[in-house]
Amino acid sequence: MSEKPWLIHYPKEIPAALDYPKDPLSSFLTKAAAKYPDKTAIHFLGKELSYKELHESALKLAFYFKKLGIQKGDRIGIMLPNTPQAVISFYAILYTGAVVVQFNPLYKEREIEYQLKDCGAKVMIVLDLLYPRVQKIIHHTNVQHLIVTAIKDYLPFPKNVLYPFIQKKQTGISVSIENRYNNHFFTSIMEEIEAKEEALEVDIENDLAVLQYTGGTTGFPKGVVLTHQNLVANASMCGAWMYKYRPGGEVILGVIPFFHVYGMTTVMILGVMQGYKMVLLPKFDVKTTLKTIHKQKPTIFPGAPTIYIGLLNAPRLQKYDLSSIDSCISGSAPLPVEVQEKFERATGGKLVEGYGLTETSPVTHANFIWEKRVKGSVGVPWPDTEAVILSLQTGKPVDQPGERGEIAVRGPQVMKGYWNRPEETEQCFQDGWLLTGDIGYMDEDGFFYVVDRKKDMIIAGGFNIYPREVEEVLYEHEDVQEAVVAGVPDPYRGETVKAFIVLKEGRHTAAEELDKYCRTHLAAFKVPRIYEFRDELPKTAVGKILRRVLIEEEKQKTD
Repeated sequence: MSEKPWLIHYPKEIPAALDYPKDPLSSFLTKAAAKYPDKTAIHFLGKELSYKELHESALKLAFYFKKLGIQKGDRIGIMLPNTPQAVISFYAILYTGAVVVQFNPLYKEREIEYQLKDCGAKVMIVLDLLYPRVQKIIHHTNVQHLIVTAIKDYLPFPKNVLYPFIQKKQTGISVSIENRYNNHFFTSIMEEIEAKEEALEVDIENDLAVLQYTGGTTGFPKGVVLTHQNLVANASMCGAWMYKYRPGGEVILGVIPFFHVYGMTTVMILGVMQGYKMVLLPKFDVKTTLKTIHKQKPTIFPGAPTIYIGLLNAPRLQKYDLSSIDSCISGSAPLPVEVQEKFERATGGKLVEGYGLTETSPVTHANFIWEKRVKGSVGVPWPDTEAVILSLQTGKPVDQPGERGEIAVRGPQVMKGYWNRPEETEQCFQDGWLLTGDIGYMDEDGFFYVVDRKKDMIIAGGFNIYPREVEEVLYEHEDVQEAVVAGVPDPYRGETVKAFIVLKEGRHTAAEELDKYCRTHLAAFKVPRIYEFRDELPKTAVGKILRRVLIEEEKQKTD
């Protein structure tokens, strides 16, 4: 068997190795604005921005960052849904040589505070609805300035006037922000600042572009260090994989969140790099997404299985014209074969599964869109990407196709390491290979399959959930003696969070009370959906709770 058997299946249009631009990530917006100045860069709920307008807006914000004292290497947080402001902020930060740190808008105060302290951000760009959460904890962090924006800021008339009333009705929240020394308003910056372009020297191989937080079994999320080269390489690979599409000629749907590395790379970075029109939605809503596809005619639609499942289960699905969709690469969680087949019938386009990690910017594998693909497989390694199966016993590459072991990868998209965590960085690399923590195998044709995870991380609806974090919240409840959290099969989310609880003697707390408690301390997607109360939990001889035993018990129930 050849060392890279998958290369036999590469079509002639996809090279095995690419020549990557030696330019910083921000330069692609400059190039797109020069090449397609009047072309629509962003469509957002009826409002459109050209590439020229997007570029000028990013330069204005970059200049404002300089006025605030931001220097190369400083970290700036973004806590926004998919909006024009999210794209403007991303590129503005890079124009200053600073580092983007994405924050999930669903995070609660304790999660925001932890990440802000860990990354040391000096400035935070936040949605007005989220401002109260950040304001509560900001004095515990290094943040000196908050830049506040609202959904209405980039809506067309009369939506921009009506939206605050709709927002209040939907959320019950009406935010009033004081004009204090450390509060700044996005709209004011756009109105008052002049766009200035300054040449910035960036060492693309070593200079950070993004600090993307992920986690593991050892505790709280870690900052993944992604350089300009990592992200340029991965977006370039993505462009090569989708070789039938021409720069400036496609419409890409941005419903998968940009605060997730998958949405960031496959929509926001690839979209700008290729000069595509990006159609943004601030959140996934079935009806809004279907209406948007019907009207805006996107050709490319990266997503997660839960998104495709949600659309397929929509009432009156046939009412909408989805025929513009030509290709979708599904990531973040396993793609059920029946979902793939149904979605392709509904759209006439291709839906293929890919694979990757936050640590790999994120994509390492995908099925071919127009050539050979294998159902149930995550596909083959991308250009310049190597993958191997390492024996769980010896740590050496396995001898035979089909033999299971840990998937390990290497390539230009692989991170430099974890932010300020040299020991954990060292642990996840072996002889130059990044250990993914996923158990899988490769068949004779070089197609890879993921069968289990070595880590205890739960992936529910495309979100990474780290059991330890949820358990720490449960342990803080006065009635809980022991708690362990595990991922259990779920037909919609792929996995869902289940908590196994032992209560203190004489206590009678119900699942509803624990649910309410968790919702005040955790983002909604991390909150357990199922609670099981037990008299005792399985343990080792030294008293360590055996999570794996509980997971196996749950699997047996569904077999």
